[in-house]
Amino acid sequence: MPRILALLLIISATDLHAQYEPRIKTQASPEADLILRNGLVHAESGLHSALAVEGAVIIAVGDDEQISTLSGPDTRIIDLAGASVFPGLHDMHVHPALAGFEEFSCKLSHRFNLEQIFERLEQCVAAVEPGEWVIGRAYDPEAFGDAAPHRSMLDRVAPNNPVLLNDISGHSAWVNSKVLELAGYTAATPNPDGGVIERDPDGTPTGLLHETAMGPVYALRPEPSRASYRKATRWALDVMLSHGITSLVDASTNEAEAQAYADLFDEGYLKQRVRSCVWAAETRIVERRNHFARERFRPDCVKLFLDGVPTDSHTAAMVDPYLPKDGQTKKDRVRGILMMPAEKVAELTLKYDAMGLVVKYHAAGDQAVRTALDAIAAARASNGMNGLRHNPGHTTFIQPSDIARAKELGATLEFSPYLFAPSPIVVNISKAVGGPRMARMYALREAVDAGVHVVVGSDWPVVPFVNPWIAVELMVTRQKAGGSDERTAPSQGISLQEAIDIFTIKAAEQMNMASFVGSIAVGKFADLAVVDQNVFAVPITSVHKTRTLRTFIHGEEAYLAPEAEPQRTSQRGS
Repeated sequence: MPRILALLLIISATDLHAQYEPRIKTQASPEADLILRNGLVHAESGLHSALAVEGAVIIAVGDDEQISTLSGPDTRIIDLAGASVFPGLHDMHVHPALAGFEEFSCKLSHRFNLEQIFERLEQCVAAVEPGEWVIGRAYDPEAFGDAAPHRSMLDRVAPNNPVLLNDISGHSAWVNSKVLELAGYTAATPNPDGGVIERDPDGTPTGLLHETAMGPVYALRPEPSRASYRKATRWALDVMLSHGITSLVDASTNEAEAQAYADLFDEGYLKQRVRSCVWAAETRIVERRNHFARERFRPDCVKLFLDGVPTDSHTAAMVDPYLPKDGQTKKDRVRGILMMPAEKVAELTLKYDAMGLVVKYHAAGDQAVRTALDAIAAARASNGMNGLRHNPGHTTFIQPSDIARAKELGATLEFSPYLFAPSPIVVNISKAVGGPRMARMYALREAVDAGVHVVVGSDWPVVPFVNPWIAVELMVTRQKAGGSDERTAPSQGISLQEAIDIFTIKAAEQMNMASFVGSIAVGKFADLAVVDQNVFAVPITSVHKTRTLRTFIHGEEAYLAPEAEPQRTSQRGS
């Protein structure tokens, strides 16, 4: 064979072999954009001292020496000085726009007594012109003692202004005579379906309205501007960032609120990952939901209101009767109010389940929770187990048999841990339902032991706090923050690790995001909360004191506490 031909055959064979052989490529180790070191990193694989981030993604977790090999000339290195790093926290039931509007309105503290309520109201009335609305929240009905809010009390303070005040639950409104007149409420006005107009003995409305009876009144309010919705929502989201909250569920979103999220994202201000539960009563927003969808705003959930609250209003739907108040039974609310016929709840659940939408139910009473589970069962029977985690929200009371059923149906139970501690609203609930039922209020321990998927939400601003570490402590102690002699359903307390898991990975699973957030692991996004103490090394009654120093979302520092400011100019890799 000629030498040249032989050489060509050898070259061709070599090329062919190289084409089909796997190529082993050596690549230099990646260079981190961000390194957090000298801390306590609570990772999926255990406790470490450092982690590295490239772009938005965690690329390594380990000790300081290991992670330092990933630094380069442009790496930002933050010395944590012993601070703890947790996965970003999730609030699964919150109302940001409402919180913002409350901040900029006639704000009443939950702790105000009657004198303080009226002192604040006088200030609010003096700050507006005659004829302007005075709108605020959140008064505590317990401040009135054996009496009840009445229109005449507001008439004396504001004879020339319409006044509309929400109570701490958000399910009752207190208005003056001007508002009743504008709404056309008289002794002849019947109670609306799902609502109650409290009345004097002669039938005249007292000015206290519950549930759907508030609707006509709220429709009269001056509608806030688009800019006002942006301002209110952004303020609340910033507060949540300062507490390490990187993901959240807006539990009841109207069209104006959805537009605010879209606007904030388009303007570069929306940092958190937000799931929105659009209000099913507004069919227009259900139909237009994806008009507002953005990378970090998913309107893929629908909210159904099934009942009210198990307070002195007796509007939560209960399996067993409420206790009589002052020796008298509210005959129209012996077992509360189911705001929607069970058949309608099942019909809508079936519809939204087929559309691929998660359904969140306002279900405080055990009958409302049962009705929600019945609807989920109907959807499962028709559409199968499709992975959608429909969830009764609040679940203040639930029957033991329904806890087991929630597990079988693949439903999620959502609880409200900020109400686990003894407080005026818990006292109010206790007066309405009695001691035996209170022993199982918010049956978190039972749900966890049964293997039910559990999440929690603040319901802020219905409660005055949105700091998750307060809730974490209360989930364990069932006491007031810092400890107290009284405890609310103490047998329902869980462990600290279980509480943190519920605020992180369990919530991420509910939001269908567990593959990329919810824990600290290589390959997941750097959604992180840097806090000032290791909560596992302090007394449980000190966990509520935990302060967030930094919040990272998608590798970006979205919040920096003032006390952490000196560390902002950190060393660079070399």
